[in-house]
Formats: sequence, C-alpha cells, structure tokens
Amino acid sequence: MPEAMLTDSTLQMKAMLRIGVTGGIGSGKSLVCRVFASLGIPVYMADDRAKWLTENDPILKADIMRVLGTMAYDTLGRYNRSWVASQVFSNPDLLQRLNAVIHPRVWADTADWVAQQTHTPYVIKEAALMKAASPEVGIDQVVVVESPLALRIERIRQRDPHRSVDDIQRIIANQISDEQRRQFADHILLNDESQLLLPQIWSLHQQFLARVQSEG
Repeated sequence: MPEAMLTDSTLQMKAMLRIGVTGGIGSGKSLVCRVFASLGIPVYMADDRAKWLTENDPILKADIMRVLGTMAYDTLGRYNRSWVASQVFSNPDLLQRLNAVIHPRVWADTADWVAQQTHTPYVIKEAALMKAASPEVGIDQVVVVESPLALRIERIRQRDPHRSVDDIQRIIANQISDEQRRQFADHILLNDESQLLLPQIWSLHQQFLARVQSEG
C-alpha cells in the first residue's frame, strides 16, 4: 500500500514499529531524526528530554543530588551541567551511577510518549545510548548513524565552540565505539559528506512502511 493510503483506520489496525536511532556525539543522529520528522514521523529526542527531566522532575533531581551532591544544582534549582560534566567525564564509575538514575526515568517517559502516538506507522526514539532491539527495551529495530571521527570533532567544535578538542575527545572516549554499535545495528546510515544522506533515509522510511504493511 503506498504511503499516501495509510489512513487513520489502517494505522489503528497495524502494529506500530518502534525505531531507535543512535550514534556517537557529532555523528548527525539529530539531523537524521529531523529528516524523519519532516516525513511526518513522531520523534522522541531522548537526550533533549533527559535535559528537561533533570530540570523539572523533582524525584529525579533528588536522585541526582544523592549521587553528586547539592552542587549538581545552583541556588535557583537549575541543573549545573558544566560542573556535572567536569565531575563525571573523568570518573567512569560516577558517570555510570548518574546514568543509572537518569536512564530509567527517561525510559519510563519514553513509554508514556509512545503510548500517546496512535495514528502513525512507526515512531523514532533518538538516544546516544541504546541497546539491541528487543521487546524488553521497547525497540523493534536500531539505526546507527556513523561519521568519521575527524568530521565528528569538527562538527562539535562548530556547534559547541566552548568545548576544547580535549574535552570532545574525552566525551567520545566515554561513549561506546562505532564497532560496538555495529554489533546491534539493524541498519547503518553513513553521514560522511561523501555519500548522500537523504536517499539513505528515504530508503529506510520505505522499508519501515513496507514492514508495517506486511505485518498488518
């Protein structure tokens, strides 16, 4: 069935796919998600949502302060991101403990958001950290966005001029590698500025629509 024929009643009868999009910092995963959004696909930006939750969820704020102390927030109750980054990115154990309180809250928030999406063939969840697709993690397929390391660093420097190259390399070192991501990738998008990205995304979009139709 062509995309234009996916009516509300049709979508209600079909299982909605849950697609994860991940990649290292500077890989272009947010750009990929903006393209999917332009195709009318709902996108949950986990990293952006996590930032909102750290500022506005009182239970999460209390959990973060139990891990990091009161310096994690300023006197106005705002998340002290620069201070937190200085503490956790040189301390893998502390970073793991922080993630252990943030990630479950984001997963619960994701589930609430997905439950509200009804008239759509599939949804996208964007996150820097992701596991292999499974019912337990609420993801049916994983798309990994890859870019050469030098290009990633240059993009981050342009986007975040306050970060030094050392800071960027430290952040990258604390993330899993592209090789590790490939182990659980169902699809790989190459965002290396030598291959056109839009045709790759369009091809995936058509594959996801076709799967929804075949499983309906």
